[in-house]
Amino acid sequence: MKGKAGFARCAACHRVGEGAKNVVGPQLNGIVGRPAASSPDYVYSQAMKASGKTWDEASLRLFLTRPSAAVPGTKMTFAGIRDEATVDDVIAYLATFDAEGNAKP
Repeated sequence: MKGKAGFARCAACHRVGEGAKNVVGPQLNGIVGRPAASSPDYVYSQAMKASGKTWDEASLRLFLTRPSAAVPGTKMTFAGIRDEATVDDVIAYLATFDAEGNAKP
């Protein structure tokens, strides 16, 4: 799966798929369409909690490209992914997982 390779840089802090747990960052199962700061048992920054975002394709694209610009005050220190095709692939990959980490049909 193409987006899995792009997700490798995210995997340093995030997990996705069956059995995914929060680590340095929150688990990302079902992230596409999920409200920001909604992964149970993860301590989010005040900025993320107050963002009011729902992670749709557009908001994920902005966040993955420039996290600190998308949510000023986020505790995510990642500089971002500059290659648009890689961002598209990562979003497509994340969209394949439901909230329980199962692959969507």
